[in-house]
Amino acid sequence: MVNTRPHTEHATPAGRTSRNTARARDAVTEADSAGAPEPSWPLTTWQGWQRFATTDPPTPPQPDDPPRSTEERLAYHSAFVTIRTPAISQLATQVRTLMILGRHQQTTARPSLIVTGPAAAGKTTALLHVGRACHLAHTRKNPAPPGSAHGAAPVAYVLVPPGATAKTLITEFARYLGIPTTTRMTQTQITDAVCHTYTQAGVQLVLIDEIHRLNPRTTTGAQTADLLKDLTERLPATFVYAGINVTDTPLFSGTRGAQLAGRATLIDCGPLPARHGQREPFRDVITDIENALDLQQHKPGTLPRHHTYLHQRTAGRIGSLTRLIRQAAITAICDGTERITKQSLEAIRLDHLAETHHRPTRGR
Repeated sequence: MVNTRPHTEHATPAGRTSRNTARARDAVTEADSAGAPEPSWPLTTWQGWQRFATTDPPTPPQPDDPPRSTEERLAYHSAFVTIRTPAISQLATQVRTLMILGRHQQTTARPSLIVTGPAAAGKTTALLHVGRACHLAHTRKNPAPPGSAHGAAPVAYVLVPPGATAKTLITEFARYLGIPTTTRMTQTQITDAVCHTYTQAGVQLVLIDEIHRLNPRTTTGAQTADLLKDLTERLPATFVYAGINVTDTPLFSGTRGAQLAGRATLIDCGPLPARHGQREPFRDVITDIENALDLQQHKPGTLPRHHTYLHQRTAGRIGSLTRLIRQAAITAICDGTERITKQSLEAIRLDHLAETHHRPTRGR
């Protein structure tokens, strides 16, 4: 097996830590070469991210394709396709532009992006979709040299841990690239190792999810915010954050908040409106979802006709909408009806947030 870990050799303040890094890297390489079972890596590790980015996403059924088995169709509706929403399109354009804008910037932090919106609005989906596109674009333009065991790591994906301190957050950055850390290492030592390794690995895009967990009004929150500012100035990468309604949190308050607001462009991943001028964006998304279904008896156009009901049922949240339709599709396969109706949609229990906004209606 080819070792897919990025090359992470780095100089650290302690020679012992440097030797530990080399030993850890050699051990992983030897295990891979010996054909050891591949573990299930989370997205917040390089191995997990690379598997996600390089695995072909699910594709809708095509007219000339042979019919899929029941098991294949259930698996398909479980994974499902990524529906390209206006927020995803806007984020993709902004990320591409800001990466070019900051490519040769040396003196100050590069401009960044913040994806905000309520829960179940598709923020993480948008973040991952754009990150995968960046990863694939980079590897297509910069393939690993023949015979090389180490490739570049153009994208990093990190979650802000609950109750994050500066040290726990920088440890998450280290964990992503498998940089060994010990309890004896200081925050400064880990930060130095992360900055060196991320630069050597060619990280160009840093995705930080759950940013709403930071509270710069507390001492630990302020220190963590300062760490992020430090990283944006030391790493040659574009930072994209995602969090729940960040404009309503302390994240933009005080001096630190002003600095962040002055560098970050806000992308609202809020509920889709039923109508926007002459357009009907929510109905368009419903049509895209319906076109991606793999049901044997479903009549096209059924779901768009219920767009008013679906908007009321999900409060316009793309996450709740896709979950509702996917659950209805899986139920239709399991009970043999192979189609979705308003009655079958009504029988689905959604997430509590969506259910508290739902006001049942009468009709078809």
